[in-house]
Amino acid sequence: MAKPVFDVVFRAEHVLHQRQFSPLEIGVRDGKIEAIEPLGANLSSHQVVDVQSQQVLLPGLVDTHVHVNEPGRTEWEGFDSATRAAAAGGVTTLIDMPLNSIPSTVNTDALAIKQAAAKDQIHVDTGFWGGAVPGNIDALRPLHDNGVFGFKCFLEHSGVDEFPKLETDEMQRDMAELKKFDGLMIVHAEDAHTLEHTRAQGIHASRRYADFLASRPGEAESVAIQSVIEAVRATGCRAHILHLSNAECLEQLAAAKAEGLPITVETCPHYLTFLSEDIQDGKTAFKCAPPIREKNNRSRLWQGLQDGVIDIVVSDHSPSTLELKENGHGDFDTAWGGISSLQLGLSVMWTEAQQYGIELSQVVTWMAEQPARIARVAGKGQLALGYDADLVIFDPQATWTVDAGSLHHRNPITPYDRRELQGQVQDTWLRGKKVDFHTPKGQFLRR
Repeated sequence: MAKPVFDVVFRAEHVLHQRQFSPLEIGVRDGKIEAIEPLGANLSSHQVVDVQSQQVLLPGLVDTHVHVNEPGRTEWEGFDSATRAAAAGGVTTLIDMPLNSIPSTVNTDALAIKQAAAKDQIHVDTGFWGGAVPGNIDALRPLHDNGVFGFKCFLEHSGVDEFPKLETDEMQRDMAELKKFDGLMIVHAEDAHTLEHTRAQGIHASRRYADFLASRPGEAESVAIQSVIEAVRATGCRAHILHLSNAECLEQLAAAKAEGLPITVETCPHYLTFLSEDIQDGKTAFKCAPPIREKNNRSRLWQGLQDGVIDIVVSDHSPSTLELKENGHGDFDTAWGGISSLQLGLSVMWTEAQQYGIELSQVVTWMAEQPARIARVAGKGQLALGYDADLVIFDPQATWTVDAGSLHHRNPITPYDRRELQGQVQDTWLRGKKVDFHTPKGQFLRR
């Protein structure tokens, strides 16, 4: 009997499979992984990709926290530039946030408008979050039925007026509705009332980073997270805490998990890399909410990841124009808050993880397998039989220096500019096809 012929076979000495590296051959047919055999099996194929000995073969990353901003604010980013940046950084699946685009994705008409804008532009597979805002409880089930992966809400001002915050009682009512169809609520957990009280005490952001940090106290996170925990306990709805910045919250989250509550947690590369002590006044490329905190806080976040209290690492790529980011001549009060980093996450995380003795396999678990599991993105995040052949060739020893102007992001500003990183993506394959950055091959994903 003739050997099966695959569309493409990858051969590598170091393939991440079942959370460890092994010498393997990966056979791909019709965009799916159909064979995983020991290296030397000589799987027959029309195309063979021999991965160099110093390189590794990884599953494509799954970034569940990306602000693409199209339509409405396409000058901030856009589907073409965002998905090219994603592919260049080894991200083969992203889920777009419901706000910063106009209209916000808070009903099925808005979802259709966003999908129409993205059509024929996406270089990686793309899904969508819906939004939970005051008064749209009746839109949640229809959005779910149209394939959104869950619903985002804010407990403080979102930064854009067309996506209002929820009060905690309305968040809980929405979560009771989501529980009926096993929906997921993802929460920007900073408490508006705590932040208002801080401002009432005369604590305001300025050009000084220390003032900005003081204006977003860690207590705002802990109060909001406690309200989410209580809502989960009351409703049984699954909830996910976005971009955890304050390590003081780890204890309450660990207790909630030990109680068996269905709650998961993410953090971002910028919280695991930068230190508030090092951010110069006026350097608003570093502005994000919640804010980058101190050295001891960073170490505890890394420990929270290793302990399993924090489940995943995602970018929270939230770019804007240079004018908005540097608005007010470097004033942290008026500049747009968001870190531009979609293309850089894997290299940043690998660079930092080595300082803590953390293996590359663990980094990829946090950035691929676990995000896919939490968002329930089928067939993504692992090199496994039947999964999509989303593959990344990565050189973990390569060193390079970030040049903001050479990234695929639409606007040339990132706090990582001029930072030296270790580990670089060499090639990205989406469902067995190499991403060429010219011909969009991405597909829409549904929950």
